[in-house]
Amino acid sequence: MENLGSLTILLALCLAAYAVLAAAAGRWKRNPYLNLSAERAVYSVWVLVTVASGLLVYGLIAGDFRLAYVAAHTNRALPAAFKFAAWWGGQEGSLLLWSWLLATYSAIVVFSTPRQFRGIKPYVVLVLMVTQCFFLILNAFVASPFQVLAVGRGITEVPDGNGLNPLLQHWAMVIHPPMLYLGYVGFVVPFAFAMGSLITREPGESWIHVTRRWTLITWIFQTAGIILGAGWAYAVLGWGGYWGWDPVENASVLPWITATAFLHSVMMQEKKGMMKVWNMVLVSATFFLCIFGTFLTRSGVVSSVHAFAQSPIGKYFVIFLAGGIAATVYLILDRLDYLKSETQLESVLSRESTFLFNNLILLASCFAVLWGTLFPVISEAVTNEKISVGAPFFNRVNIPIGLFLLLLTGMGPLIAWRRSSIESLRRAFFWPAVAGLALIVILLALGVRHFYALASFGLCVFVAWTIVSEFLKGSLIIRARQRMNLPRAMVELTHRNTRRYGGYVVHMGVVLMFIGFTGAAFNQDSTEEVKVGDRFHLGRYELAIQDLREGDNDNYSWNHAVVGVYQDGKRIDTLEPERRFYKASRQPSAVVSIRRRLHEDLYLNFAGMSDDNQRAVMQAYVFPLVSWIWIGFWVVLAGSLVCLVPSKQRLEYARTQVVGMKESAAPVEPRLPAHGPEPNR
Repeated sequence: MENLGSLTILLALCLAAYAVLAAAAGRWKRNPYLNLSAERAVYSVWVLVTVASGLLVYGLIAGDFRLAYVAAHTNRALPAAFKFAAWWGGQEGSLLLWSWLLATYSAIVVFSTPRQFRGIKPYVVLVLMVTQCFFLILNAFVASPFQVLAVGRGITEVPDGNGLNPLLQHWAMVIHPPMLYLGYVGFVVPFAFAMGSLITREPGESWIHVTRRWTLITWIFQTAGIILGAGWAYAVLGWGGYWGWDPVENASVLPWITATAFLHSVMMQEKKGMMKVWNMVLVSATFFLCIFGTFLTRSGVVSSVHAFAQSPIGKYFVIFLAGGIAATVYLILDRLDYLKSETQLESVLSRESTFLFNNLILLASCFAVLWGTLFPVISEAVTNEKISVGAPFFNRVNIPIGLFLLLLTGMGPLIAWRRSSIESLRRAFFWPAVAGLALIVILLALGVRHFYALASFGLCVFVAWTIVSEFLKGSLIIRARQRMNLPRAMVELTHRNTRRYGGYVVHMGVVLMFIGFTGAAFNQDSTEEVKVGDRFHLGRYELAIQDLREGDNDNYSWNHAVVGVYQDGKRIDTLEPERRFYKASRQPSAVVSIRRRLHEDLYLNFAGMSDDNQRAVMQAYVFPLVSWIWIGFWVVLAGSLVCLVPSKQRLEYARTQVVGMKESAAPVEPRLPAHGPEPNR
């Protein structure tokens, strides 16, 4: 099996290299047969990498301990679901997952790309397959998942494996890494289309629609991966946090930030022909930040609970990043005439300016996170002393940035395109501002004095008011004209312009998540050493230790606590946290118990036994509003899926459209939506 697995990877590498050469030669020689053979090579790469992945998964589930990777990351007592998850539980397997997902994306792109893009398609294939070659080289020669255990000159098999890292033995880790990889890997597709358009100087903006759609799809996967990772950290690591500004957490959010900026600024290119260079930079930065994040996880340059062991693999990523960035910068600079903006910003008081400010603030956030992540590495290289940067730095910088972005989220729908008058802005902002200020006054009266919390809650109301009012304005017009009830009118309104109103749903989800984030300002915690019969208090809760048990099974030994939860003398719940010690890996892990409610979570972690082994160490936390983070994610996901649905009618905006490479331009006449002109526009 190990020979067949290695052979399929080598054959896939050869075919990927052939696809690169055939695509380049076919486009240069204008030979459609070479282009077709390159596309068929892409399908063949997918088949071969799928076979290799299937062989590795079979080895993991069957327990083929002749393979070093299987022995290092599974054991016989491991449940089947976690044996499958071991595919991405280690360096070699996760790199093979990278290759398989990239091959899958490439095959889908080749199959689904319309004929109208046949001019840039060979270059799209070329970029995809160059990236594929890089990862297959790693799979074949640097970090092979099919390396066997050997003693002397023979192959050996150990009786049992070391087991999967206990922190990864959680349902979220069966879903979270693949979702994150779908985002990381998927961002190569919009990058490939962007590079193809640059090389060919593709006229018009049709390619940008495909790029935006692919970016949105991969952005959804990246968002889901990040939130699932936050949920895993909250429920597994035992400290109760969902985000700790860990270097690898930061690496996952960096491309998400630049992709979010691109999804906003690309509308400026579609509707106004503006920000072309900026959009090209954002697409490229998103892809290279994905590669950079993969480098951080695997190189050992940063310490992280998420990172793999230190490895020499980092130098290969550095070479790939350096070459790719140099080629991209040269290409953008060489095509500046092609990327020239067609119109200029007319007024600071315009929706265009809100998109510009939105991008600048997102860029500032990206730079702050990147600087804080790399500063310990830079300081060690310069001064030979590693200066750590912790959560306080990131919070101090990013909380004001996040609040300003939240403000822009509410301002955008209220400001007209091109320019707005002071009077129209005063009318548009009056009631949302009144609602936000009213909530701040109420919270002050209730004793809340945390400045950022007050600002966040006030802005959440401000943004929610603007979103709801936008839905109501259009829906009421449709209800009056077509005589339908209000919910149906809202669905009809959304279907007429899914991008706009799906985006509003996403923004509402962001508001709900900010409510959850703001609750962290009021967290409470307590750590106690207790025995059966003891009680302790946290906030308005009284916790009573009713039983302490211990036992074991084939996979781990455990200590289990039964804790009664009381409020005002009345029993309201029972929590049962557990402490586990995994036999194969010789590592401990916690199974926390959480009482989830909309207003707050009561969180209990069994941290271990005291030095005399007579008392249990209990860590108790109260986390206000944290459930709104998870609710907000589902709303964001729903809104993102709405954005992918084609609108009933296509909206066109007055702008200059470049046709071919001529100097003259033809204006495009606007068409208003069927329910009338948009409010405040």
